[in-house]
Amino acid sequence: MLDLGRVSYADALALQRETHERLVAGRASRERMTVFLLEHDPPVVTVTRRQGAAGHVLASDAVLAAAGVERCETDRGGDVTYHGPGQLVAYPILDLERLGLKVHPFVRWLEQCVVDAIAPEGLVGMRDPTATGVWVGGAAPERKIAAIGVRLSRFASMHGFALNVAPDLSHFGLIVPCGLQRPVTSMAAELGARAPSMDAMKGRVAAWFGAETTRLADARLHSPDAPS
Repeated sequence: MLDLGRVSYADALALQRETHERLVAGRASRERMTVFLLEHDPPVVTVTRRQGAAGHVLASDAVLAAAGVERCETDRGGDVTYHGPGQLVAYPILDLERLGLKVHPFVRWLEQCVVDAIAPEGLVGMRDPTATGVWVGGAAPERKIAAIGVRLSRFASMHGFALNVAPDLSHFGLIVPCGLQRPVTSMAAELGARAPSMDAMKGRVAAWFGAETTRLADARLHSPDAPS
């Protein structure tokens, strides 16, 4: 588990790719898996290769520049997302073969991390069978609190999730988040003064990944289907 603090999107992507290559190359010797925890700064709008994704960026390049927001192309799944300070980003670089996870269960597993991380404050994270991510609801319409987008190559993962702890929510108005016409929220917006700090949330997420990767790796190691 590595806390990178605040880092640009381009630098974090380069680090992910380097770490992913090292993990795949060292699979036979069980190269160490890791999870990067960070906030993106400067703020950035990321656009995938999905058809129509670019059209979900509502702001022109000039408007983005005036707001201090970069625009970057990305190779993860999903659509358009926003990342910035106050948003906890987790990039798990994991050997899914070693953990016994396939693509769909892996995404659900990441959603569960968010659900468990926000639960201590009484926030009930919900899934949507038609879209990845985590929502919170109640009396008001469901609001997205975490986005998920991953890339899997040679059974190893990149990218991950972005949990809105206390970001500038006005920046989400620059895009159609994840290509969905649905509201976005944050822990700060939902909880006010009761919202936990970024450091507290990093601690929870780090502890969850530590426990869960150990559990899955141990289960896989003792499974009759484990590679010999």
